Amino acid sequence: MMKIRHTLAALAALTLTALPAAADQISLKALSAYLNDLKTAQAGFTQISDDGTIMTGQLKLKRPWKIRFEYDQDKTLVLASGRSVAIFDPRGNPQPETYPLGKTPLKLILDRNINLERANMVVGHSYDGTATKVLAQDPQHPEYGTIELVFTSNPVQLRQWVIRDDVGSATTVVLGAMDTSVKLKNSIFDISDEKERRSR
Repeated sequence: MMKIRHTLAALAALTLTALPAAADQISLKALSAYLNDLKTAQAGFTQISDDGTIMTGQLKLKRPWKIRFEYDQDKTLVLASGRSVAIFDPRGNPQPETYPLGKTPLKLILDRNINLERANMVVGHSYDGTATKVLAQDPQHPEYGTIELVFTSNPVQLRQWVIRDDVGSATTVVLGAMDTSVKLKNSIFDISDEKERRSR
């Protein structure tokens, strides 16, 4: 469980660098529309774990329910597909550690339909003069942790997120430039295919 805490936490808080000038706080309705329109994305990322460990890699996202984190340092691979998250450790068993996606705050941005105006989902919505921050949780299971999303405007862009898990560990993920026009095959998110490939 510790491994997923550090990994998912590392997906969490994107440190913003060289942010463009922003206008006003972005509404929850506009942010929901932006996330629902975000069908595919690819970007480099920097992950900062709760213990200060810094890792880099490539992120690929295909909504709903699919995300892939490829880490540069040790070739760790994290796949979310359907309702599961799988962590492949290149130094260990080819069979991954697997967890329900619904028990991680990451689910909140991978859902088919995102509505940040839903009752008790957003517990914080602020603007610091540069970026809009939204602190969200599963309204039915707040014990699963939170995700803080950071957006800039003109146009609206997701810049980072911070995941705090069920024991309070935080992970920050800083996104590089996102390519939202990329075409991504479903097969690169397939957990069963990855298991089979690694077992050969």
